[in-house]
Parts: sequence; C-alpha cells; structure tokens
Amino acid sequence: MKAFIKAIIKKIPIAFTKNQQYDNQTLAIIQKVCKPDSNTLDVGCHKGEILTLICKYAPKGTHYGFEPIPDLFNNLSTILAGKHCRLENVALTDKKGTANFNYVISNPAYSGLVKRQYDKKNEEDTTIEVQTDLLDNIVPQDLKIDLIKIDVEGGELGVLKGGVNTIKRHKPVIIFEHGLGASDFYNTKPEDIYSLLTDCGLKISTMKNWLQQNGKSFTLEAFKEQYYKKLNYYFIAYP
Repeated sequence: MKAFIKAIIKKIPIAFTKNQQYDNQTLAIIQKVCKPDSNTLDVGCHKGEILTLICKYAPKGTHYGFEPIPDLFNNLSTILAGKHCRLENVALTDKKGTANFNYVISNPAYSGLVKRQYDKKNEEDTTIEVQTDLLDNIVPQDLKIDLIKIDVEGGELGVLKGGVNTIKRHKPVIIFEHGLGASDFYNTKPEDIYSLLTDCGLKISTMKNWLQQNGKSFTLEAFKEQYYKKLNYYFIAYP
C-alpha cells in the first residue's frame, strides 16, 4: 500500500513532503542562478540528478562533481559522459589524505565520513577507505564559481572550511543541508556554519524565502531556531 501511495504522489504535481519541496526549490534556484556559461560545484553528487539539471541550464559552463563512493562515481562517469563535467572520486573536507568512510549499503544517501543517525532501522553499512581533499586544492582560483550544492550528511562544515578561499573570492550561491541527526554527529553547531558563511560575506535564509525575494536573512538566533526546532534542514547562502 505504501508503495502504491508513493507512486500516486509522484504523479501529482504538488510537493507533499519536505524533501519534494526542497527538490522543487533547488530546481527553481538552479534556473534562476545558472546562466548558460555558469560554473558550479556539486558536493555529494550521489546519482547525479542535480548535476544533470545544472548541465541542462548551464551547458557551456564548467562543472565539478564530487562523489567518494566508488560505485556511484563509476555510474556518474557514464551518466555525465560528454558533459562539461569534471568528476572527482574524493570526499571533500578540510584535510587532504585518506579516511574511513561509513558506506550505507542499504541506503547510500546516508553515507558519510561519520556515521549519522538513520531514520529507518536495520540499515546495512560498512566501512570503506576514501581519498579526502580540500575544495580549494581542486578548483582553479581563476574559475569563477556561481553555484555550489552541498549534501554530505552532516559533513558540510568540513567542506566549507576546505573551500573558504573559493567562497570568499567568488561569493557563490550555496545550497546546503544542515540538520540534527547528521551534523551533530560531526560535533558541528549552527553557530559554526553561520560564522563561517557570514565571515565570507554571505547571508543565510531558507530557499523558499530567497525565491520569494522577501529580503529576510537569518540572524544567528533565527538560524539556531531553524536547526534545533527542525523547522528546516536545507538552506541557501547568498551574497
């Protein structure tokens, strides 16, 4: 019955779940931010859904996709062949080297450098070794970055720390996930994210507010409230 209901919901053009709303908002942001020659970064590329959309709206740009899970990375190489994409089989963080990586076999979207809370019981996971690197080490300094998407199951602070020079230099729009049950397993607090992004000259809001152009960016206290009360877990940073 659940599968039947999900199949029906997918066919209805109304976003019922929060994830569906976030997906729709992400698409709208891509359409608004990306020009044909925009350059972007997709951190936590997974199956390539977002990067495929980006390539559609910025076909002349240069796009980087970062995915540490070998099987997913190999699939991306096939899916995105012929696009202006540079794929990197690394986990972005603030240290270069190798690291243990929690690969959730039964639900790869939960995978990350640190084991996070699972929403379902009996998930099957294992530990693999992956390469790690800094965003600033990989992306050329003279390549203007217009948009970054970060979905790394709680490891977003490490990604941002490793890319702080790129962020300060280009002040891109950043779509990022930050929520309880994931980032707290990295000992990351909303204050850490807020401080880093505002120090880089960016504001933070929900994707919905940004799209509605209501001019409301979060104070630190408002961002903390979003996090601790689980009001939202996807956000946008912008100049």
